[in-house]
Amino acid sequence: MVENLTIENDGKKSVSFVEQKVIDDLAAGKNGGKIQTRFPPEPNGYLHIGHAKAIAIDFGLAKKYGGECNLRFDDTNPVKEDTEYIESIEHDIKWLGFEWANIYYASDYFQQLWDFAVWLIEQGRAYVDEQTSEQIAQQKGTTTSPGTNSPYRDRPVEENLRLFEYMNSGQCQPGTLVLRAKIDMAHPNMLFRDPLIYRVLNIPHVKTGSKWNAYPMYDFAHGQSDYLEGVTHSWCTLEFVEHRPLYDLFVTWMKEWRGETDNIEDNRPRQTEFNKLNLSYTLMSKRNLLTLVNEGLVAGWDDPRMPTICAFRRRGYSPESITKFIDKIGYTKQDGLNDMALLESVVRDDLNSRAIRVAAVLDPVKVVITNYPEGQTEKLVAVNNPENEADGTHEVEFGREIWIERDDFMEVAEKKFMRLAPGKEVRLKNAYIIKCNEENACEKDENGRVTTIYCTYDPDTRSGLPGADRKIKGKTLHWVSCHEAVKAEVRLYDRLWNVENPRDEMAAIRDEQQCDAVTAMKQIMNPDSLTILKNCYVEPFAANMQVGSFLQFQRLGYFTPDIDTEAGHPVFNKTVGLKDTWAKKK
Repeated sequence: MVENLTIENDGKKSVSFVEQKVIDDLAAGKNGGKIQTRFPPEPNGYLHIGHAKAIAIDFGLAKKYGGECNLRFDDTNPVKEDTEYIESIEHDIKWLGFEWANIYYASDYFQQLWDFAVWLIEQGRAYVDEQTSEQIAQQKGTTTSPGTNSPYRDRPVEENLRLFEYMNSGQCQPGTLVLRAKIDMAHPNMLFRDPLIYRVLNIPHVKTGSKWNAYPMYDFAHGQSDYLEGVTHSWCTLEFVEHRPLYDLFVTWMKEWRGETDNIEDNRPRQTEFNKLNLSYTLMSKRNLLTLVNEGLVAGWDDPRMPTICAFRRRGYSPESITKFIDKIGYTKQDGLNDMALLESVVRDDLNSRAIRVAAVLDPVKVVITNYPEGQTEKLVAVNNPENEADGTHEVEFGREIWIERDDFMEVAEKKFMRLAPGKEVRLKNAYIIKCNEENACEKDENGRVTTIYCTYDPDTRSGLPGADRKIKGKTLHWVSCHEAVKAEVRLYDRLWNVENPRDEMAAIRDEQQCDAVTAMKQIMNPDSLTILKNCYVEPFAANMQVGSFLQFQRLGYFTPDIDTEAGHPVFNKTVGLKDTWAKKK
């Protein structure tokens, strides 16, 4: 049965069950009435939007209730870890708007964890096992039947100590010896059946060098690191619910080792689990994301089709839009699949208030205004952001020849076609009303493709003049001046996957076809997830925008300059459209 997940806080906005526990603990004076949290990523990949949910609560609640949050890298597995990932994690956290109090590493506690493990051996609570991993797994039993004891469970303490030292000597072969906690092989929680707490790797560590060859397992290192660091609230996702009793047991043992048994329940880290952030049409496992990168199925960790924080940044999401989305979906005790349309809706609302409006034409066709003086140009005023007057204005050039979107013209138009067609009038954004010639309306190339459209303009209808109020049936079109427009590359992104839940679909394909992950991935990837348009035109004001700027291409959507931009060759990524397109895709 699921508990009530939102509780009224003093009659104000409801709070999540996680926050309510913080409120209750502080009110009860637990841990001295303080809050200290940590965000503990493993530096084996780039952070994705699921991590942003943990970041928001770890840092956000600590700040809200006068505490602090540390960044602690869970570097207990030197096989997969890299300084590149450490740097990217730090950058992403800062970009999201959060600051840590301290940076720690699980490896900072390796000596204390080792000494603690030695004490457990001396207390008869841990032993060295030399069975294979397969033998150990077979002896674990099942959820309905107890396990059986290892034949090495009752080794003498002195022998265990000697073998434990040997595990770290560099001479012990990985997989031949492990250290196990001695708990209960009949315990209903399978994790209590003498769990592994140390294994041999013989791999140098990026921080500790060759000092350690035996490394602590996650379940042994995590809770103890929290305790040694003074963490009061440890938040993690729902798969760790079954790990919580083991977390608590190891912390209790460590407090006993340190002689800190007074008020043991009031002064300890408390683990609380919440649901993961899962998005439709999105794959979030770091293992699978690494496969996509290594196999060249995407252009890197920051490919805008990826769910990584750096990819969302490159695609043009603001950090505020991500945290607003997380706040909107909240924290519960039930896993679910969040709709990608909801994320894009939040992003769209956010960008509407901050994006600078500019003109860009993605599929251009030339318009010649025959009654506009040849060689003449004029400067018109464009509002940067109608949602924020403080963003000011900029100038755009208007002249005899302009570019418009090809689908804004139809030579033989339906009656309801309200854009440019022979005999029809339209208004040009920030400029004039123009009318397409009824005769000789356009020119075409040898393939019948329209190359030039001929129009006239009404000089009394310039934006800001009294004539601008003249009513017409046609729509208002965006445009750019042929004389000053800058050629640009525009990248249009769609979902990377053709199925709503790619994780489950991949698993089903692999099970049915007995194939590897890459083969399964290729069967469900969207071949149209990226479209590159190389013959677009943008106004100079847009071409000069810096990477990280938020833009709205009028009538087209929200865009941002890409890091591939070079002098004279601007590149833009589409962030999100002006309207929701997910419903019709489904």
